[in-house]
Amino acid sequence: MGHLLSTTLAFFTPLSGGSPNANEIDSLYKIVLVVALVVFVAVEGALVYALVRFRKRRGAVPAQIRGNTRLEVGWTVGAAVILIALAVITFVKLPAIQNPPNSGPNGDQLAGSGRVLYASSERKLPPNGKALNITVIGRQFIWQYVYPGANEPDGLGAPYSYEAMVVPTNTTVTLDIVASDVVHSWWIPELGGKFQAVPGYHNYTWFKIPKPGIYRGQCAVLCGRGHARMLATVRAVPPAQFDEWLAKQKREISEANAAAQAARAKLNGQTGAGQVENP
Repeated sequence: MGHLLSTTLAFFTPLSGGSPNANEIDSLYKIVLVVALVVFVAVEGALVYALVRFRKRRGAVPAQIRGNTRLEVGWTVGAAVILIALAVITFVKLPAIQNPPNSGPNGDQLAGSGRVLYASSERKLPPNGKALNITVIGRQFIWQYVYPGANEPDGLGAPYSYEAMVVPTNTTVTLDIVASDVVHSWWIPELGGKFQAVPGYHNYTWFKIPKPGIYRGQCAVLCGRGHARMLATVRAVPPAQFDEWLAKQKREISEANAAAQAARAKLNGQTGAGQVENP
């Protein structure tokens, strides 16, 4: 019976298991769902009972009742108590959903490096102020992820990837979510709620993945004809493997930039018919 109930609840509740905030959202949802089911069964049961017990009978004259003060006060007070209880439970669970914890002892040491992070009413940071901050940029029709480690003070030269975000396990990852063109929606169901990516505005969220795995999602708001292809993947790997991947990204981007500069210099040095004007 317990397995059947848990399976049924899992069918109607959000995906979770990838991050503590997603687990808290899932447990809060289940509490509200169970309360709603109890209320639904009670109301529908009372309705069916009334339909059967007081159905029309030949020759019977129904009693003419014009209100029941105790019954009306009872269901009003009962509904108020349920709403207050759900509100209290929600506010008790909100801090665990909104506020990221510290990275684990085996988390990546890059947490807190790169550009300085700051806390605000919208951006939440772990108690120790250290997190791996990744900028998520929504573009038609692909996600770009920019990591800390820029070579220049203005942020140029930072390592980045497209579509697949790679993160270290047991590390608190904070996301700075923006858009470059139209409104998108970042959503990896197993890692928490969905967040809008709005041009000119920043949204913030976080997750912390305890073990290696792949988590899939996609843009959750219609953003154009290529919306269905705007997929997103988060791949969690051990910290040492993440450090190797990030170093490889930096090296390949640096090599690509150097090759582009060399090709540009070659074009600029051409004369005659092959000469290229600087734009």
